Amino acid sequence: MPRGRYSLHDPHDHTPLADEHFQCAPGPSGWRYVSRLTAPDGDHAGSVDLTLDELGRPLRLELHAASWQVRGAALDGVTWVRTDPTGAHATEGNVRAHAFTGSSPAFLIATARLLRLTPSAAATRVRLVAFTDPVLAPRTVDQSWALVDRETHPTDNGPLTVDAYQVTALDTGEQHTVHLAGDVVLSAPCVELEDLDSPPSDLG
Repeated sequence: MPRGRYSLHDPHDHTPLADEHFQCAPGPSGWRYVSRLTAPDGDHAGSVDLTLDELGRPLRLELHAASWQVRGAALDGVTWVRTDPTGAHATEGNVRAHAFTGSSPAFLIATARLLRLTPSAAATRVRLVAFTDPVLAPRTVDQSWALVDRETHPTDNGPLTVDAYQVTALDTGEQHTVHLAGDVVLSAPCVELEDLDSPPSDLG
């Protein structure tokens, strides 16, 4: 059961935004990731609770940020309910998309689990609903994912496989690389793995 801490940074000037203390593990339904976020001043900044089925589809998502809340799942595409800080108003949304995404590293792992790419496969297009900070506003995005490299490294706990994905935003053409070792993000834009208390689990 990997657990540890990511630091999240602003994509433009790399200002520290939050630390995300996480743990994740395979479960009876597929895979689950839970985390809590703390701001640089130590205040509580939100939480993530994501459960995937064995095919990588979101069975259940619950996000909290700045007193906003989102609950979602894969239903007729993806469906969600977003609630304002007062709790007085809730808006529903539904998009013909494959899954969710956002600032949490959980979503990078979730997309990789959903796509199940191999190094010889062509790039795959995926439509995602992104919940953007700080108010979890929904936005539909189209990305292309390709597994461009796979390397195995010896460690004290046995061989560690590291996958390098090239992710392209199809609206802007912007590209970046994400490195995953099982269900842990080793490197990605705006994400740094600071601590890891146990080895990554296999993605399979």
